[in-house]
Order: sequence, then C-alpha cells, then structure tokens
Amino acid sequence: MNDASTKNDLERPSLVIDNIGQLVTCAGDRAGGPESALAIVDDAAIAIVGDRIEYAGPAAGLAENDIDLGNARQLDAGGLLVTPGFVDSHTHVVFAGDRSAEFAHRCAGASYLEILQAGGGILATVRATRAASEESLAELCADRLERFADQGVTTIEVKSGYGLTLADELKMLRAIRQAADSSPLRVETTLLGAHALPEEYQGRREHYVSLVCEDMIPEAAESGLARFTDVFVEEGAFTARDASRIAKAASDNGLGLRLHVDQLTAGGGAELAADLGALSADHLEEISPEGIRSLARAGVCAGLLPTSTLFLRLTKYAPGRELADAGVAIALGTNFNPGSAMSENHSLTLGLACLRNGLTPAEALLASTVGAAGSLRLEGEAGCLEPGSRADLVVHRATDYRHLAFHLGMPHAAVVVAGGRILRESGPLTSCQG
Repeated sequence: MNDASTKNDLERPSLVIDNIGQLVTCAGDRAGGPESALAIVDDAAIAIVGDRIEYAGPAAGLAENDIDLGNARQLDAGGLLVTPGFVDSHTHVVFAGDRSAEFAHRCAGASYLEILQAGGGILATVRATRAASEESLAELCADRLERFADQGVTTIEVKSGYGLTLADELKMLRAIRQAADSSPLRVETTLLGAHALPEEYQGRREHYVSLVCEDMIPEAAESGLARFTDVFVEEGAFTARDASRIAKAASDNGLGLRLHVDQLTAGGGAELAADLGALSADHLEEISPEGIRSLARAGVCAGLLPTSTLFLRLTKYAPGRELADAGVAIALGTNFNPGSAMSENHSLTLGLACLRNGLTPAEALLASTVGAAGSLRLEGEAGCLEPGSRADLVVHRATDYRHLAFHLGMPHAAVVVAGGRILRESGPLTSCQG
C-alpha cells in the first residue's frame, strides 16, 4: 500500500452517526448566553476518524465536505438527541468498605459532624481502604467506572484521600491508574492527601501537612500518578494556612490545585480559592457574596455537587443562580463517595442542579460537559463535539436536551461512545419522552 492510500484510509471515518434529531455540540460562543453556547444543530450527523471528531454538523454537510464514508460503520440515531459525553469533575471512586449503617444513623437524626466525631465518616473508610490490596481497589474502581459509563460519563476525575499515609495514597493512585488503563473512559487523577487528619496524627496536624507537602505531593508528581492535588478546608479538617502550604507544594511540583470549601461552614473558602489561584472551588453551600465575587474576579470554576447536599439532608444548596449571574464558570459533579454521595447517577445531578442550585437546563448541561472539562484543563478536548475533539458522545432516549434534567434521575443513555468506540448500545433507539 502506498503512502497516499494509507493517508486516505486514515482519514476515512470509522463511525458515522446520522439521523440525529438534535445535536448539542457545546461548541458555541458562551458570550451569547447558555443556549448560544450549546450550539444546537437539527437534522445532524457526526463522522469519527479513529478517536477524534472529523465532522459534527448538518447532515447535508457530509456530502458538501466530500467526506469519503468508505467502509465506516453507520449508526442511525433514530431522530434522537446527541450530546457530548458527560464530564464528571469531582468523584471519590476508589475506596473499600461499606457505610450503609452510617446512612441509617443519619436518617435517624445524627449529623455528619457527629458521625465523624464518633469515629465514623471518612476515617471509617480510611481503615477499610488501608486494609485493602491495590488489586482489589483497582477492581472496585473498574466496576464503578463501568457504572459511570452506563450513565453517559466519558471523562471522570477520581481522587485518592482514603489512605492518608504516603504508601496508602500512592497505592490508591496506582489502583486508579490500573483501572483507567483497562477502561475506555478518560480518567484524571487527583491526590487528596489532605482529606482528613488520620487518627495517628491527632494533635499534630502541622506534621501531617508536612508529610503531604514534602512526601506525598513530590512522589505523586514525579511518578506521574496525579495531575492535581486537593484539600478539604473545613472545621475539623484543614485550615486556610494548611491549604496555602499545600498549594505552594503543588505549584512547585507542577500539580493543579482543587479545593473542597464552604461546604458545612462559612469559612471564606471561596476567597481562599481565588487567592491561591485554584482551578476549582467545590461544594460552596456556605459561600458568601464576597466569595462569589472573588471567584468571578479570579476566574476560578465553581464545582457544584448537589447530590451530596441532598444525601446529607442539608437545607442550603450552593447558589448556582447567583454564581452564574456573576459570570462564574460552573462545573457539575456527582461527588460519588462512600459516605455522603453514594450515587453514580449523573442524571440526578443534572436535575438537582436545576431544581435546587437554580441553573437552567442549558446551564446544567454546559456545566456537565464543557464547564467540567474546563475545570480539568481539557478545553477543546472533552465536553464538546467539534472537529479535533475526542470522540466522546451519547445518544439519549430523548429528542430535546431539556428532557435530560426534567426526567429526574432517569439514565437516558442509549448509546455511549468514548474515544470513537461504542461502549454501550442498549435496545432500540426510541425516545422515553411523552
């Protein structure tokens, strides 16, 4: 085969999806408002070459752009909705143990802080995770990634944070890497060594922060096991001073900074995230008006995690409407974790973002795609459907994007494509609307 024919074969689509009723590319100009940013195309088609989008637009454009379909597999979308694959920008997928008993105590009236003070909460998962092997953690992670794929998630951030020793945090990160290597999902890893103060460091918080800064962060960065580091800034966890030390260590070692802030108490966490140049400030149920302005001025993304707010039975949700109106970029995540958000249901997150955080369906979809991708430094790579972006998409059992949030908690994904590969293809392509 000569070079010209090889080049032709490489440029021929391997997958073509046509008869798309509504294509949401999320590749529009956000300055024009949420609906403009969705960049919706009716009667559309997509051509995929390898793991990349070659074409996404009006169906007639396939012929107009002289795209040689060759022997490409063709998928008829049946007039349904196609969106980018969801990007879940905040999860704690790797852990061992079960905390359903805590759930029962919480339903009987115990608060999250009361459970934590009684030796439950994060530290209960730490004990179970430390006892688990790297192989078993990788298997648990792989199973959970499969369930996220069923929901239409194609890119996911996964944190460590249940080891809290150098060896156990690295074990968790290696388990994530092992699971990611066998998964078609794009997995971005975060070192969350500063998740909770381990029992053996009670009364010696500064010594533990030194361990995070001087050992965990350099090891995770040098081994390439993490792109980001995170800190839980909260009463009973870590302080603003701790976060500042960790932020410097992260910067010195080339890791991006993410923060859990203003979740249970108003601690000026959003202002701290702005001062430290964090990529994202997540939770924000107790954010102040000045915190909102600080995030807007600094260009820090607000990560909304409404499933955990619901799960903890909190009455105050993060003020998504005020954040959006102030011009703050927003990302959505499930916060899947063993104690305060035991749910992979991304559709539920979308609906709650509208019902309780005050976003519109367009804003929620953007936050679950291009917004979440931006918080992970994946602009133009994930969360959008345009030439050159990774071919991650979902064919939904709906004909209108607004139905995704409206039909609460319904897994709408009928076909899931990640990196140009069809992962899920379940049943006839019919809408569940109406």
